[in-house]
Amino acid sequence: MRLLDSLHQSADLDRVVVTPEGTLSRHELLGRASGVAAAIAGERIVAVEATPGLSTIVAVTGALLAGVPIVPIPPDAGSLERAHILRDSGAKLIKSKMSEMSGEISEPSPDAPALVLYTSGTTGAPKGVVISRAAIAAGLDGLAEAWQWTPDDTLVHGLPLYHVHGLVLGVLGPLRLGSRLVHTHKPTPAAYASTQGTMYFGVPTVWSRIAADPAAARALAPARLLVSGSAPLPVPVFDALAALTGQAPVERYGMTETLITVSARADGERRPGHVGLPLTGVETRLVGADRDGESIGHLEVRGPTLLDGYLHDGGVRPPELTDGWFPTGDVATIGPDGWHRIVGRASTDLIKTGGYRVGAGEVEDTLLLHPAVREAAVVGLPHADLGEQITAFVVADPVAPDELITFVAERLAAHKRPRAVHLVDSLPRNGMGKVQKSVLIAG
Repeated sequence: MRLLDSLHQSADLDRVVVTPEGTLSRHELLGRASGVAAAIAGERIVAVEATPGLSTIVAVTGALLAGVPIVPIPPDAGSLERAHILRDSGAKLIKSKMSEMSGEISEPSPDAPALVLYTSGTTGAPKGVVISRAAIAAGLDGLAEAWQWTPDDTLVHGLPLYHVHGLVLGVLGPLRLGSRLVHTHKPTPAAYASTQGTMYFGVPTVWSRIAADPAAARALAPARLLVSGSAPLPVPVFDALAALTGQAPVERYGMTETLITVSARADGERRPGHVGLPLTGVETRLVGADRDGESIGHLEVRGPTLLDGYLHDGGVRPPELTDGWFPTGDVATIGPDGWHRIVGRASTDLIKTGGYRVGAGEVEDTLLLHPAVREAAVVGLPHADLGEQITAFVVADPVAPDELITFVAERLAAHKRPRAVHLVDSLPRNGMGKVQKSVLIAG
């Protein structure tokens, strides 16, 4: 099976890609992408300004047809970030407005590199992650099984087209599996509510805004799946979506280097605060955790969706694996039944305080239960006696910090309560809507 198998079924003239700027049938998309493929054939690596819409979809599809690795550049990247990506990758910037061509194109080996996706750079300069065609195919097929994703589905989302969630799942998924894609350009409650689909993709910020708009949420009730990822979904948002739409959202876990590895199932249980079970072919393990299903450990994964490596000095530096296991840098728990709960990044979400290990997410979820709290981020700050002090940054209606500290202490073990609560107007977030805890820690 070719990576973009359904795209080659060009006799199907249905409008496979729909955006506010226009629509393309499979036949039209294949023709335009073939023009791009012909124009870049033989290039070592190319890049595209990944603006939302047809031009990016055509460019990425064309590069995949040509067998040329492609680097999507975030359209909101600053000048330094953009220059770093182009310099580090050595990619030639391309445009997708090429003439249509026809004829059969032979796709390259499954082991050939397909995408170079740059990390967010939270621990240094962004790194170019090299992902093979085989890894993408394995990841999408695993999700097709878990989510019962078929050509009869219509996927709706407005996520950016330069990362795993919006590009690999949100564009290459429909092109491989044959479903229809409607990209709304922006993931607003109004855009989602006015677009009929069977599957909707969003990050927690998107779902939080939809849950706060009951009419928009209820408009999604006919959908088959509401999928959340890229960051933990707060339990109150999970509960609100379930109440308003009649179905609990599906959460999944992954990262740039591994693609999606763990997910709840379409026909199975969906638990708030949990991301489900490993996909077929994927294995997970915890390092440094007791085997009680409750202890926090460092999550490692192995399977067919792992990266080839990182771009380095004009070549690819393989990842550092232990018997095939990739250290995700995240901490998690795995219950006796195999269900995973992601605590967060080991560097910022595992707080070691007074001899205890505390997951920031559990404290955040508890703070969000308070009626005055709208957003919460919990970090560990250096403390002479405790090692790290649990510290909360909260966006809330008028409320006393001591009231929030007491609120948590009444619901969790005493050692898990914040020792300090800072009321702020907003939390720093990146383009994916993830809270930048490193900014909070740096002060």
